[in-house]
Amino acid sequence: MNFDLTDDQDMMRDMFARFLDEHSSMARVRAAEPTGFDPALWQGLAELGALSIRVPEEAGGLGLGLFDATILMEEAGRTLASGPLAEVLVTARLLAQLGGETTADLLGRVLAGDAVVGFAFEDVAGTPVQWVGGGLVAEAVLARSGDDIILVTVPADARKAEDNLASTPIAEIDLSVHSRTVLASGAEALATFAAGIEEWKLLIAAGLAGIGREALKLAAAYACERKQFDQYIGQFQAISHPLADILCEIDGGKFLVWKAIRDLADGAPEAGGAISIAAWWNAQSAAKAVAQSLHTFGGYGLTTEYDIFLYNLRAKAWPLIGGDPQRWLDEAGRRLYADEAASLPDAGPMPVDFDLGEAAQAIKDEINAFFAANVTPEMRATFHYSWEGYNPALNRKLAAQNLLYLGLPKDVGGRGLSAYEKTAAMDAFEEQGYNNPAANVTQMVSLIIHRFGTEELKQAVLPEIMRGEVICSLGYSEPGSGSDVFAAQCRATQEADGSWRIDGTKMFTSGANLSSYVLMLCRTNPDVAKHKGLTMFIVPLKADGVTVQPVHTFQDERTNITFYDGVRIPDSWRLGTIDGGVRTMSASLELEHGGGFAKYQRKMLHAGEALCREVIHRGRPLIEDGGAQARLARTAANLWASELIAFRAQWVSMENKPNLAYGPMAKMFSSEKFLTDARDLLDLTAPASLSKRKGPAEEINMFYRHAQGATIYGGTSEVHRSMIAEKGLGLPRTRA
Repeated sequence: MNFDLTDDQDMMRDMFARFLDEHSSMARVRAAEPTGFDPALWQGLAELGALSIRVPEEAGGLGLGLFDATILMEEAGRTLASGPLAEVLVTARLLAQLGGETTADLLGRVLAGDAVVGFAFEDVAGTPVQWVGGGLVAEAVLARSGDDIILVTVPADARKAEDNLASTPIAEIDLSVHSRTVLASGAEALATFAAGIEEWKLLIAAGLAGIGREALKLAAAYACERKQFDQYIGQFQAISHPLADILCEIDGGKFLVWKAIRDLADGAPEAGGAISIAAWWNAQSAAKAVAQSLHTFGGYGLTTEYDIFLYNLRAKAWPLIGGDPQRWLDEAGRRLYADEAASLPDAGPMPVDFDLGEAAQAIKDEINAFFAANVTPEMRATFHYSWEGYNPALNRKLAAQNLLYLGLPKDVGGRGLSAYEKTAAMDAFEEQGYNNPAANVTQMVSLIIHRFGTEELKQAVLPEIMRGEVICSLGYSEPGSGSDVFAAQCRATQEADGSWRIDGTKMFTSGANLSSYVLMLCRTNPDVAKHKGLTMFIVPLKADGVTVQPVHTFQDERTNITFYDGVRIPDSWRLGTIDGGVRTMSASLELEHGGGFAKYQRKMLHAGEALCREVIHRGRPLIEDGGAQARLARTAANLWASELIAFRAQWVSMENKPNLAYGPMAKMFSSEKFLTDARDLLDLTAPASLSKRKGPAEEINMFYRHAQGATIYGGTSEVHRSMIAEKGLGLPRTRA
């Protein structure tokens, strides 16, 4: 897996960034109004080779890949470059591909920055009058006319300036009344031209990602300097949390562009749908980003004194020259679910990849082979997505094959898988229908015992854990503290003989009815700061004074409330130092690699697709309905973005890169999308989805109920939004 640019691409990005910072400053952007075209900037870009990035070397260009062009476009978006850059990157390549000697002189002038050529989206034969991006300054327009690709020469007096939303150099041109040259004809020529439009979608999407990111940066900076009620407004969650949400959307959009290019390079069957999704997503996310950013400025955002309004208008104007972005989602639905063909551009070299690697595939194959050899139909019938799916015999078999504690370091006795391998393994378990929260919690408990336990405790507990004979629960949450584990009031009092007495209540002690031990966080000092007076213990759940009472959820899960009344344990069952529980608890972070809910989202999407094939709507399978296809495509988009954000978190962990709350981003974003998509798929497939009968209806029904807890456990979305705002956007702390 790789999220890094090559050294050459890094240097190219830095070169364009420095140039655009100087020559596309906001002062220059404002000065370029009302035409929206800066000739000096354009000449400078040409001298740097920007306009020739996608032109083959034999035609005088640089012959670089599509990914290189998106790097340029992201910087152009960040700085609101004044000129039809995405359009000219496309037309320069098309002139080289289709024009030959006929357009060699024109192509040379385009690459030198002396001429601009635009393109028309619709067939001129049916739609002669069209809006053209860059049409105000374009001396020619490439277009389709029936079976021909034509070059229409547009005189200067036919290109009229017109006030428009963002002062961009668009123009409405009648392409039927000017002289034209047929450059090429036939299916191959039409496919080449259509591929150019697909490339434009990705270039615009990358530019929009740059606009959105910079708008959030402006908003965050303002929120760190503007005070209200004697506090920086960035401290208010009403300000910081929406920005955190949109940061995830913007990063996800950038990665969706990367995925589409990766799919093109790999020849993936979903590549056409991925292009449409990337274009639609970034149009939506950029619009959200600039709107929320402007809102952060309050009334000042409406004035022309602040630059944020420029980002607001450009974010909407850039994609709309291609029409309603919603059509791209509809198009994605047809491409993914109705086999609609698309002419696709050549991606060229693509250094970014999302392959988990051979070792990850090997562990996946090993798990699948294990299930084929060891799991009977009767055993499979006991599987459940909660702790109630715990099967003692299977647990021991998994332990014997070293497939139980996959993320646990080898020095503790686990498999010690990398983040990539563990992701593949969890996907394999999910595909097998086996979810094992007991193993995930127990491996965390065993790690803490290994790191902080006494020799007596290790000898008493670790061997039976490693053999898969027992499982453990967590005793963190309490009835009055919820996610604030540091507010624990369950008391541990040391007796004269050094032993400890535990008194109190723990809530959501899932699996306590099945477990042998609970890892407990107890209050040992009420007279210091709450996070400094906590100590960690291992408590046998069969000890005198322990009561386990079931608490049932509407997700068909059982959790527990556990009561501890004078429970006595020896000091040797204490973990770490007295009042050092927070440090002890932090050992569990070794097992964190930025997961999320993508594996559930994927299985839910497949269930939705299957149910849409079963449900009959107006006499035909629902999956043939365009609206259903678009909604499934949106679910696929959310799944892909969730995966990519999680992959980024894993990659920075594996490569020791700076981590700006990427793990919290993966969890928060995927859990929220899991919830909204579960609700939408339940709606889409109703009333069949109301049933719990075996098959996809039951799965959709179950995922809807299961998703309700996704934004709560493992840290609520609100907690993670605060972390994202602080680390990802540099906003001040939003909680005490």
